[in-house]
Amino acid sequence: MSKKQIDVRLAVDVGGTFTDIVLNTPNTQTTAKVLTTTSTPEEAVIAGAKEVFASADIDPASVDLVLHGTTLATNALINRTGARTAFVTTSGFRDVVEMRTESRFEQYDLNLVLPTPLIQRRDRHVLAERIGADGTVLLPFDEAEAEALARHLAEGTDEGPYESVAVGFMHAYRNGDHERRLREVLTRHLPDASISISSEVAPQMREFERFNTVCANAYLQPLMAGYLHRLEEQLHAAGASCPVYLIHSGGGLMGVESAARFPVRLVESGPAGGAIFAADLADRHGLDAVLSYDMGGTTA
Repeated sequence: MSKKQIDVRLAVDVGGTFTDIVLNTPNTQTTAKVLTTTSTPEEAVIAGAKEVFASADIDPASVDLVLHGTTLATNALINRTGARTAFVTTSGFRDVVEMRTESRFEQYDLNLVLPTPLIQRRDRHVLAERIGADGTVLLPFDEAEAEALARHLAEGTDEGPYESVAVGFMHAYRNGDHERRLREVLTRHLPDASISISSEVAPQMREFERFNTVCANAYLQPLMAGYLHRLEEQLHAAGASCPVYLIHSGGGLMGVESAARFPVRLVESGPAGGAIFAADLADRHGLDAVLSYDMGGTTA
């Protein structure tokens, strides 16, 4: 971002029911609330933006910055409306995302029902490769096996083609070479599919957490990447050629390209924005103990 003064900001919050727009200038604040257009959320954003531009008599070209928070990723996970996704992992670890860890939110409930994995077992596949915990190659990557698997995935299933593929190999956080090589193979055979690899999405130890995160990223990527790129294009077409930044789960900001590549980092985008606002209000009123509640049309 350039160091020029930011005088005009357009803030956008897209929820499952409503899309809220706020235009801030040094002297005015103009707001609009429109219904979210679920299949094409950018349409509601553009409609709301045009409304506040007209009300404030502001040229879209004068907007210096667009800030965006959303629960679209959250809602897609909760409602299971993400992409048709496959998962590829190291042979022997196909069921890690279902077996989970020994952590249970009700330790002594013998009838506890755990959440169903995002990717069903029939869509989880394996390759006979292995990286050691120190990053050394214990079992080499087999190009022929990878090619055969990629051809199989390219055929899709009775429910349709795969829109996205998640790749999570053992100890890839120490050495992601095998994941990158598989991505190259998959890209040749599934050119229209999104490919997420765990060594880039979540390069951390503990396979369940890493596999689960890369699966969620792949599951969300077609939806969020398509939306974000269309939004940026339509904002520019409307005359707002300024940068667009999204609130990520940690409360900071990330650009459109990063958000489209790692949409799992947007899962707490909306709630993070609400928490930051609550903290700001508390600070302005000198309060050090505050309870904040943020309810939307789909999630709270």
